[in-house]
Amino acid sequence: MLLWGPRGNLDGYLEAVDILKGVVGFFSSKENFKGVKIFLHQANNLLSKAFLIIEGEFKQLLRTYSKPVEPDSLFVSPPKLQLASKGDSEIGGGNRSQSEHPSKSLETAIYRTPTLIPPEILQLLHRIAQQLVQAGNQQSCYNIYRDARSSALELSLQKLGVQHVSTDDVERMQWLALEAKTGDWTQFMRIAVKHLLAGERKICDQVFDCISFNKDQCFAELARTGVLTLLSFGDAVAKSKSFPQKSFLLLEMYEVMYELRSEVEVIFQGKFCSEMLEATLGLMKRLAQTAQESFLDYKEVVESDTSNTNVQDGTVHTLTYNVINYVNFLFDYQSALKLVFQEYGTGGDTESQLAVILESIMEALQNNLDGKSKLYKDPALMYIFLMNNIHYMVKSVRRSEAKDILGDDWIQRHRRIVLQNANHYKRVTWTNVVQTLSVPVPGVSSPGSSAPSDLSNIGVSRTIVKERLKSFNMQFDELRAKQYRWTIPDPQLQETLRLAVAEVLLPAYRSFINRFGNLIEQVKNPRKYLKYSPEQLEQLLGEFFGGQQLGERKQ
Repeated sequence: MLLWGPRGNLDGYLEAVDILKGVVGFFSSKENFKGVKIFLHQANNLLSKAFLIIEGEFKQLLRTYSKPVEPDSLFVSPPKLQLASKGDSEIGGGNRSQSEHPSKSLETAIYRTPTLIPPEILQLLHRIAQQLVQAGNQQSCYNIYRDARSSALELSLQKLGVQHVSTDDVERMQWLALEAKTGDWTQFMRIAVKHLLAGERKICDQVFDCISFNKDQCFAELARTGVLTLLSFGDAVAKSKSFPQKSFLLLEMYEVMYELRSEVEVIFQGKFCSEMLEATLGLMKRLAQTAQESFLDYKEVVESDTSNTNVQDGTVHTLTYNVINYVNFLFDYQSALKLVFQEYGTGGDTESQLAVILESIMEALQNNLDGKSKLYKDPALMYIFLMNNIHYMVKSVRRSEAKDILGDDWIQRHRRIVLQNANHYKRVTWTNVVQTLSVPVPGVSSPGSSAPSDLSNIGVSRTIVKERLKSFNMQFDELRAKQYRWTIPDPQLQETLRLAVAEVLLPAYRSFINRFGNLIEQVKNPRKYLKYSPEQLEQLLGEFFGGQQLGERKQ
């Protein structure tokens, strides 16, 4: 039976080996028996052949039951995506809906722990390993198990979509591809740690339970390549050059690493796993440190931004939109931020540290906007630009969680800046226009004072009135031609400024027309001077700051 092999009855075969071992043990103490030496020689030869057969069975069992885990078997309800799709992970571009995004699909998936090796097979492997180690074939047993399970783990990770990624690979990726790959990686980490690596550790412990065998070293060697491949992406992102969105990738990766920390420490316990434990915890610290540094990097990016996009009409600058989006996104990562500050903070509570970051970024934006405003040759448009951008900052903060961090004092201080710029705009734009409507009249102290209806006999020249109206019309038409094209995107701010201008201009214009209109009505072609009625002027002021060309009408 021992020479023929198990022939489908491995349990019986192992029992026969145990019987023969018992027989050898019995006769080994009976040296005085006749022919015992020859018998023991033959029996030990038979055991040696049996152990070779057992070793072959060990190898065959491991080969049969060390197939890579199929990704679909990890999910109760598999997500609709190609996990190992090279195109999705390496090529950016193209518009995918949120439901098609790999990381979004994985986030909603429900995992299940795969059965790496059936329990009955684990028992057989344990019995065989016990026989092999007792027979002195420990190294062969070690190599067979390590090679089979290492190959299975690495192929499982590959099928899932895990690939070795370098810093150069990350820096070549377009943003959408990198964002998608980061989302996938955080889920791959959960799957690998909670299900694949934890499973490998468990079956390694079961196969070599109570056997004089260095199972910790065996597990460390079989897991090492897969673990380092898994960590390579996180390491590459941490080491890659800084860019604004990198902060969110780092926070996302750090959060999952922190979540898995306790399980990692259990799986990688022991001196032989120390390299993998240090690599994992080292990456975790590096992500926290780089995330902190990325905030300072972003502040410098904001301060040094030289883009001039969308400055012609004084509207909100692209940089302002981007910075506010960045700030708002930070609040989606508050739990990760708290952990990062704890890991690599400078002391103090989370809110105070976040407040320092936000204030420094907002200050950098405001300084940059001040610099950009100097690009305008027209001071009035400069003030419109500053008013638009600071107003957008204030409005966005008031509507977001940043309000609780920056505080009411910050909001009120910047609202005053908006008001100051609006007042500066009115002063530089409309002071000269209103002054054209000022005509000194003997006995009348100001344009708003009451006066006789017929002023022709009290020293007011019709020529002066004509010149003043001509000057007013020319200046107003010039402002109208320019400021129709200027943009105040916030409807409420737009209307507020229009009303503020009207409150200055219309009373002065009505007063002028009421006092001197009769002089102009007597000239030939009075419409040349009385170009606008007060009502027409009010209507035209209501069309300022709409971003239109003169003559256009909004649909």
